[in-house]
Amino acid sequence: MTIVVSAALVVWITGIWYNRLVFPCSIICFRGKEGTVAKTYPGVILRVPEGSLADELGLAAGDKILTINDMPLRDIIDVSFAMADEEIELLVEHIDGTQECIAFDKDYDEELGAEFESAVFDGIRACANHCYFCFVDMIAPHMRRSLSVKDDDYRLSFLYGNFVTLTNMGEADYARIARLHLSPLYVSVQCTNPVLRAEILRCSWAGDILGQLARLEEAGVEYHTQVVLCAGLNDGEELERTIRDITARRPHALSLAIVPVGLTKHRTDPFPLVQFDRDGAARVIDQVEPWQEKMRAEEGRTFIYLADEFYFLAGREVPPAAMYDGFPQLDNGIGLTRSFIGEWDAAKESGAACGARLAVVSGTAVAPVLAAKAREVDPLEQNIFVLPVENRHFGAMVNVSGLLIGADIAAALREMSQAVDGVLIPASALREGEDVFLDDMPLDALRAEFPALRIEPVATGADYYAALSDWAHYHRTRASGGYTWQSNAGYTKPVAGNR
Repeated sequence: MTIVVSAALVVWITGIWYNRLVFPCSIICFRGKEGTVAKTYPGVILRVPEGSLADELGLAAGDKILTINDMPLRDIIDVSFAMADEEIELLVEHIDGTQECIAFDKDYDEELGAEFESAVFDGIRACANHCYFCFVDMIAPHMRRSLSVKDDDYRLSFLYGNFVTLTNMGEADYARIARLHLSPLYVSVQCTNPVLRAEILRCSWAGDILGQLARLEEAGVEYHTQVVLCAGLNDGEELERTIRDITARRPHALSLAIVPVGLTKHRTDPFPLVQFDRDGAARVIDQVEPWQEKMRAEEGRTFIYLADEFYFLAGREVPPAAMYDGFPQLDNGIGLTRSFIGEWDAAKESGAACGARLAVVSGTAVAPVLAAKAREVDPLEQNIFVLPVENRHFGAMVNVSGLLIGADIAAALREMSQAVDGVLIPASALREGEDVFLDDMPLDALRAEFPALRIEPVATGADYYAALSDWAHYHRTRASGGYTWQSNAGYTKPVAGNR
């Protein structure tokens, strides 16, 4: 691409040589090496941390990065690979519409530091399936629009562990995955019976899941897998078949998570689904445990993991930490409870006690675990009151803390009979990077309704212990919520468990 400019100013700032070329123009596409026209999508900057390379280059919130070294951009994956060079030319469009080319030298592993509004610049690839159990289809009306986005984007799978069905993958996608070695990915398998999978996903070409996994393997890609288990549908013999097929795909297959279907009161899909009861959950555990023992005997790791809900439903204790092999699917609700307990135990000091009177808000599923930990610092149950909140918005069957809305929490606090000094709420109930609940109620609004109470979020077991043992000094700062490029193909976005 050739750009004509009238002047260049060479500046030295904090050890970085760079050229600033300012010109009014509009770049939508350019001609690549093979002569084909490629479209570029701007990466919109959300935040520029003080002292970062982006700050030193004069970038600001609202600026758009159009190209890097003439490379078109679609997502922060492209940003990462383009920024791996040591000589960089950024084409930036400022808020006023002017475009500027900034040329500079950097170290190979030096990070740009800018946070982007979205991880993908060309739009999230949506899921066209209508699975029997799709939770997005069960979202209540008049909720935040982002909650209704059904993503099925392999890039978000690579970046943040989102599960994808692989049903909208094309040759170009497999080629890019291979070229950039986007591994590991996270795949929603559901079952390996091709006829049943096509039926469950309501997608006629969804049955070739094993062939699609083979395509990933040919590209050298590893992957984690998931089964959303539905009673009477893909459990029993079908689950046995799925486990057998996925375990046979090791070492490319890294893990298999089995999670129970979640149903809200807003589900309208005509296909009949029921949630697992105590006996059904126990049968799933009893079916999977021999496979877990087999895997540990063969290669020293469990490989197959059950969601915490199965143990809660069956009235059984969650497995010890060693059974989770470092928690490879923690963000999928696999081992969150055991991880939380481990963080608490690591932070706990002998003889600690709680002096403040506190209410602990939680979903109904994990409330007994939080109460048990509270008894360790308040054995007489005089100061800490665990408040299991029924999810009136989604329905009582939805029992995790991460899906509590602000209105339900506020209602529970109004009905609380105990007099307390403060309230702990699950950080997972707040939007990532922002103090806003799923129903768009700001945390400040909840605090304003209860001005006599100090309300603080808790994310980890260490947070929980710190709050109970030293309430006077406890405060948790929320992460920014922006999408950030990091060197060496590392990507970050703050993630909190959904427990």
